[in-house]
Amino acid sequence: MTDTDMSETIHYTADVVALTPGGDVLLIERDWPPYKGAWALPGGRVNHGETSRVAAARELKEETGVHVAAADLRQIGVWDSPERDPRGRYVTVAYAAVVPAGTRVIAGDDARTARWWPLDDLPEHLAFDHADILSAATAS
Repeated sequence: MTDTDMSETIHYTADVVALTPGGDVLLIERDWPPYKGAWALPGGRVNHGETSRVAAARELKEETGVHVAAADLRQIGVWDSPERDPRGRYVTVAYAAVVPAGTRVIAGDDARTARWWPLDDLPEHLAFDHADILSAATAS
């Protein structure tokens, strides 16, 4: 096998777990495939010249209207399972942020809707591996 046989396109993304002190998490309802209509963490592609931290803050604002300074995001980890996205190879760096209770959200960009969900009453299935990311963000 040659090196070219083993190459694949890798997409670089960032996701955000935005939490309130009272235990709510911000999720978006996806308005596009894959997982159209499913709930997911806000996030998306890292643009050319951007760090994943800056991309995470930008995507959070674009998809939910919630502004968090990039410096206030805490890195949770990297998710890179080859099967995590049916569109191909997507590697994401996930971040967490705590925002004030009652922070207003407005669905924008690629989100059908955005809302706060109690951690003890989440949708049955989250898109991609976002349940794993959320678990890592909320682990004691």
